[in-house]
Amino acid sequence: DNGKTWEDAVDITDQISLPGWKKDFKFITSGRGICTSDGKLLHTLVNLDHGLHIFGSEDHGHTWQLYGSALNPGDESKIIELEDGTWMVNSRVANQGSRFSHRSNDEGKTWSSTPAPELPDPACNGSLIRYSSAQDADRNRILFVNAANKKERKNLTVRLSYDEGKTWPVSKVIYAGSAAYSTMTVLPNGDIGLLFEKDDYSDNVFTSFSLEWLTEGVDKGE
Repeated sequence: DNGKTWEDAVDITDQISLPGWKKDFKFITSGRGICTSDGKLLHTLVNLDHGLHIFGSEDHGHTWQLYGSALNPGDESKIIELEDGTWMVNSRVANQGSRFSHRSNDEGKTWSSTPAPELPDPACNGSLIRYSSAQDADRNRILFVNAANKKERKNLTVRLSYDEGKTWPVSKVIYAGSAAYSTMTVLPNGDIGLLFEKDDYSDNVFTSFSLEWLTEGVDKGE
């Protein structure tokens, strides 16, 4: 009923962690997960002693499991499915000054990991979402937002990729001042909704913008 009432909570800790992790510092990362084209629900989990992991459900959330091996380096992260079925994870990494990108074409069994110096980052949570797929729109579009500064949590910037996250040719600053965690969604009218921490965590702000605004009218979408 759209969140008006809820069933009893179920503790899934044992489903998404290993026996030796009982006393470890671990957490599900902030922000949204995804539903893949074959119906898997996926999100990311960090164990500070054992790395970044993917967990998910294949039965609409009734049961959960860990997938594959740990991703390193990686802290709070976001996962997305690419057009060819590849899983791509974009990660916050400490003391690097930029993000890391991880890709797996075998559902997390193995990963290829590369630094992403084109995405400066002060080790802060960001947001990664698919705006459109060429399967049902005119082209592929992926959006990424973070505090685009190597050292400080400021300069919140949205970027757009047309080649499944290989390059980010379009970018626009949303807020140049202090900004931290952020999350995005695509609204029913096609605009992008953005919620972020602002001004040294003193305010949580929601704003929205259009694809046309982001691309200065070059890309109006379909």
